[in-house]
Amino acid sequence: MASTPVIGVIGGSGLYQIDGLENVEWRRVDSPFGEASDELCFGTLAGTRVIFLPRHGRGHRIPPSEINFRANVDALKRAGATELLSLSAVGSLKAELPPGTFVLVDQFIDRTYARSKSFFGTGLVAHVAFGHPVCGRIVGALAAAGAEIGLPLHRGGTYVCMEGPQFSTLAESHTHRGWNASVVGMTNMPEAKLAREAELCYATVAMVTDFDCWHPDHDHVTVEMIVGVLLANADRARALVKSVVPLLGRRREPCPQGCQHALDNALITAPEARDAVLMAKLDAVAGRVLKP
Repeated sequence: MASTPVIGVIGGSGLYQIDGLENVEWRRVDSPFGEASDELCFGTLAGTRVIFLPRHGRGHRIPPSEINFRANVDALKRAGATELLSLSAVGSLKAELPPGTFVLVDQFIDRTYARSKSFFGTGLVAHVAFGHPVCGRIVGALAAAGAEIGLPLHRGGTYVCMEGPQFSTLAESHTHRGWNASVVGMTNMPEAKLAREAELCYATVAMVTDFDCWHPDHDHVTVEMIVGVLLANADRARALVKSVVPLLGRRREPCPQGCQHALDNALITAPEARDAVLMAKLDAVAGRVLKP
């Protein structure tokens, strides 16, 4: 029996300011992996339960490398989220993806190095399949929602996640383009990996704010231009979330891609060798497969 959908949304500080969001309540959810970026914003949208989390905290307090991605994903799962929709600002690596474009990415390249990337570790080892890192069902719903509101979405592309907080060097930008990547950002890794470990259906909307430094006109971009794109993207992101949540809320069957059973064959450590303390921390993330 499939669980009733609860849509988790990670994005900018004002993403939760959506017309029609009812029963709004901000509440902190404690996580054994530390402190999440902010309190969670609980609400109901068109009859579907929604949980918002400002990725950088309200007021954009937390830089990319200091985000506690494990606490964020654990808190959302602990609060009841069954699917996770991620929205993030990115730079474009392709001329055909100008500022203002929304990209439904389907692949990632992880170039981060200073972040905790797994809920598992010594005492309980797990390896989840990650060849197809986003949930095709959510991507399909996003495409349908975009069509409903007249928002063109570019479907497919590779997101390079760099450590930051500095932007790319010119050499890095050309390297990423040589990999045929579409966009570059700083926030979707290890978020996507952790969502898979937590058995959450996950998809990303990458919102282009500017061309990366490879573009010959990059130096002509002004702060005012970027802020203008950011504001326009935020308005359209809210419209997209408002449109897609009811579509995702109609799900009554388990994910056909198997996201919600990602741990079925992932645990390697023998039951008698498993660390009890780590198992206790994993009660929300992996409780389904750790139950005696």
